[in-house]
Amino acid sequence: MPSFSKRNNYRSEEQPIMIYESAPNELREFIISAATATGHDAKRVRSAICYVLRKIADSNNWSTQPVLTEAVDLIGSCKWFKVYDIIEQLYSTSDDPTAFADEVNDFFRENGIGYKLEDGQVLFRGTDNFEQTIHEAGDVLGDAGLNTAKSEINEAIKDLSRKPEADITGAVQHALACLECTAREAIGGSKDTLGALIKKNRGIIPPPLDVVVDKIWGFSSEQGRHLSEGGEPSFEEAELLVGLSASISTYLARKL
Repeated sequence: MPSFSKRNNYRSEEQPIMIYESAPNELREFIISAATATGHDAKRVRSAICYVLRKIADSNNWSTQPVLTEAVDLIGSCKWFKVYDIIEQLYSTSDDPTAFADEVNDFFRENGIGYKLEDGQVLFRGTDNFEQTIHEAGDVLGDAGLNTAKSEINEAIKDLSRKPEADITGAVQHALACLECTAREAIGGSKDTLGALIKKNRGIIPPPLDVVVDKIWGFSSEQGRHLSEGGEPSFEEAELLVGLSASISTYLARKL
């Protein structure tokens, strides 16, 4: 049965995202509570955790409380990224995966954790504005028949979501590829690079925004395609570039 807050559409205030590449103890213990509240019994929870961690369950623990205690100990001592693998495994074995995902995502939002559980995968989550930008880009690019560009922006998000470390270079490259594909279609199928496209077709994006695209190309070329030692952009820079590429691609796709 839905809780009082869910029945009446009350939600706790979403906290600013502060946690990436970490799994606080509160999350580790909550995951077990969420799993048992949405259909898993204690042994199924332990089984999922043991599967992910490649552990053998303690045969001396067979009643509910000792099994749950064992599960808490296992998830409490594993590497941070294994916690998110466990979340995915519990989703895949849940009797009510939608309810489990709702519980997990509520916890992420209320505790400033920069991930989301979507279609069984734990993915990178940005701010509400970022999320809206990415979803809108996917819809608009798909409606325009720009499936390659849509695939590229989706791949950029997957790269930001990779564990134990985000693939920053891959995210930058895929974001640039999305923008490049869309710009090519916007001016009639040119094979030029994004930088050349903007120089030859200044009217494709109104000034001074055309300068932004030019700078994106320059940044991506330097940081994403021609990395020097220690020259990889930060996670925040990659997130910004992915968001900008998605926004500009949406603008161009709507002009087709």
